Amino acid sequence: MDDDRRKHLELIQGVITRLAGNSFSIKGWAVGLVAIMGGLAAKDADLRFAAALLFPTFCFWGLDAYYLRQERLYRKLYEKAVAGDANAPVFSLNPSPFESEVKGIGSVAFSPTIRWVHTPILAFVIVLMAYTAFKPPKPDTAVIPVKPVGSASQSKAQ
Repeated sequence: MDDDRRKHLELIQGVITRLAGNSFSIKGWAVGLVAIMGGLAAKDADLRFAAALLFPTFCFWGLDAYYLRQERLYRKLYEKAVAGDANAPVFSLNPSPFESEVKGIGSVAFSPTIRWVHTPILAFVIVLMAYTAFKPPKPDTAVIPVKPVGSASQSKAQ
């Protein structure tokens, strides 16, 4: 294998590594954000706040699917570059010739590597929504204890 091809494979591998790191980071952000915001929603028993967690949950799920699909495209480019395919010219980092060989984002979103992370997060948000919908909200006014007025306090004054 010549030096140009070896360097090309290193470049592709670098892209794959960054995409895998991004996917891992997205999973961490999804779990962290939903856990923190979910705790706040449960504390205040606010259904609107809990329901608002659906948006970042689906956004993180979609981003994770996008990064995994891109990673698969670059893996396909890597395979073709190793094989010496004409669709993978030296120093090309364009994976678009392999779009038809990799499943779409919708299929990738429900692959086991993504489904087993984001489905429990979604389930947590749905359970949290149910919890906040049926939990009575905390009263806005604070209860101030009042001393009873009785004969003991009046007899001391005399």
